[in-house]
Amino acid sequence: MSRSPHPLVEIHRGPLAESVHAGHAVICDDTGAVHQAWGDPDAVVLPRSSAKMIQALPLVASGAADAFGIDPRRLALACASHQGAPIHVDAVNAWLAELGLDDDALRCGAQGTRDPDLKLAMIRAGESPCQVHNNCSGKHAGFLTLTKHLGAGPEYVEPDHPVQRACLEAFETVTDEVSPGFGIDGCSAPNFAGSMTGMARAMAWFATAHTRDDALSKAAARLVEAMIAHPEMVAGEGRACTRLMRAAREPVALKTGAEGFFIAILPQRGLGVALKITDGATRAAECTIAAILVRLGVLNAADPEVKAFLNPEIRNWRGLLTGEIRPSTDLLKLA
Repeated sequence: MSRSPHPLVEIHRGPLAESVHAGHAVICDDTGAVHQAWGDPDAVVLPRSSAKMIQALPLVASGAADAFGIDPRRLALACASHQGAPIHVDAVNAWLAELGLDDDALRCGAQGTRDPDLKLAMIRAGESPCQVHNNCSGKHAGFLTLTKHLGAGPEYVEPDHPVQRACLEAFETVTDEVSPGFGIDGCSAPNFAGSMTGMARAMAWFATAHTRDDALSKAAARLVEAMIAHPEMVAGEGRACTRLMRAAREPVALKTGAEGFFIAILPQRGLGVALKITDGATRAAECTIAAILVRLGVLNAADPEVKAFLNPEIRNWRGLLTGEIRPSTDLLKLA
């Protein structure tokens, strides 16, 4: 029987918990079994950008990444929801140029940069954002690389395109379930639905990929290694994915997704984590992933980088401390 979303995060103001964010969270072990869960492990969800490393699997497993000399930094970018900072934009532009393509080949749509300095510089110069500034442009550069490798048509985001058929096959393989359908993501690519347990199982599969020799597992291990080696490419300065990966006591790959999704891949433990905040709040997803990783001993709760997401302060317009965000008490209790 389905279970209700579990209270995961509280918003405190003065003596009261003013608001509560509920959701689902699942940890799977190296066998793919549920190690621990909150809420409904069977809830069907859209993992949004938390599935980007799955969408990048065909790029590597097909041989396209090697054929086009895609290095680990670009593999991390293929898994990224990046900041649109110069480090990301320049990398995508260079990648496209090496493919003999430009911004017009992308199908992700233009999005303003989230980098404050670049945003100001573009405003001053009267420049409009391009598709390379889109947080998904690295993933799309990967799609274009696979498209060229396959000799397929340019509309690579269409659900029946060979690139997206390969992504669906990869998704169903690593989640070990048949996807019930898809939604179209913000970047126009299909985002395949699955269960919370399926996503956690997939992340545990990624966490143990380095122990296997098949082509898909080898591809997964390379993607995980790339994300861990280049956290600045996965998100960007100030972002939760980048900051928490840097703060971790052991190698961990983290990836946020829109509407309150987050995943963690823990290679040394063979564990995978997936969580979804049902009201879609990013602040709650960041707090919950930090709490789960503190619970597991991967993060130190006293580290200022961790506290920035585990217990962020709430201040009013005068700068007065008025409250804080906290994980629910049972989320931090040891198993």
